[in-house]
Amino acid sequence: MRELTKAEEQIMQVLWSHGPAFVREIISWLPDPKPAYSTVSTIVRILETKGFVKHKVFGPTHQYAVNVSKEEYSHFTLRKVLDNYFDGSINKMVSFFSRKEDLNLKDVEELLNLLKQKNEEHNG
Repeated sequence: MRELTKAEEQIMQVLWSHGPAFVREIISWLPDPKPAYSTVSTIVRILETKGFVKHKVFGPTHQYAVNVSKEEYSHFTLRKVLDNYFDGSINKMVSFFSRKEDLNLKDVEELLNLLKQKNEEHNG
């Protein structure tokens, strides 16, 4: 999987939120100022080349749908951050955020519950 550019990610966010769409629909869901039709069309075709979207043909136009889920891309992105900035260590990442983000007891409890749940699923 490859990393998305800011423009590509913006279009993927629209498709992840709204589902399959035509270029004109994608444009309508983007914030102002709206990009040109040709710009969005080009970016969507690039996303298709990269394997992130697929299309169905409807006469002279195409409807685009995600081919990579938001969860899959989130995992890829977080894994990259973890590897590049925290030496692949979740402990280092959590420690960093606990110092920088002022985690409260409720946040820590939620993290512990998630880890317990993951451990139970793994050991099932």
